[in-house]
Amino acid sequence: MNDVNDMNDVSETATALPAFSAVVLAAGMSSRMGARHKLLLPVAGQPAVRRTVCAVLAAGPQELVVVTGFQGRAVIEALEDLPVGFQPNPRYEEGQMTSVAAGVAALRLPCSVVLVCLADQVLLEAGDYRELVGAFGAMPRGSILVPVFAGQRGNPVAFSASYAAEVVAGHVNPGCRKLIADHPDEVFVHEASHDRFTTDMDTPEDYARIVERLRVGSTACA
Repeated sequence: MNDVNDMNDVSETATALPAFSAVVLAAGMSSRMGARHKLLLPVAGQPAVRRTVCAVLAAGPQELVVVTGFQGRAVIEALEDLPVGFQPNPRYEEGQMTSVAAGVAALRLPCSVVLVCLADQVLLEAGDYRELVGAFGAMPRGSILVPVFAGQRGNPVAFSASYAAEVVAGHVNPGCRKLIADHPDEVFVHEASHDRFTTDMDTPEDYARIVERLRVGSTACA
């Protein structure tokens, strides 16, 4: 993946997608990675968080807000010169929902869809984010879209911008593992053809597997 130049290479297909904005969650404590902050680890020559944010930007959002917390200054420095907004979350230790609420509340530009993205999903490409937005625009029912691969729930979650106030208030939690069960009439499941939506980087073993997949040039399901 190229860096900033890729952000200007948004395909014509993206112009037909619903207008969307993105929140990238980058506030967590990375405790399962040991002494290293997983978002600052090198992935294909750049910090993990930068790789993820560049992919989201290349998908063509109206705006992108990065929520920071743990080692926030270092995360911001890793994203220096990228066209993103930052929203600090002083409550990041209280859980992911506080970061979701902070990020969604910080969005300012009008859009139809909001993507809540995880900063450690470094295998996702711009086309994957556009795939979700396109699937959201085409879904026959519901206001929330969740990707699933081989029965496993994935991320990002997409939801109608009309839900923003409820998300900020904590009434709807896009990161909740029980989201599908709690909102069966509102959630549409997008069956993905690959495991990138369900692959993140929490442990040293996860990191090693991802580095190896990228080394051999494969981001598809192994």
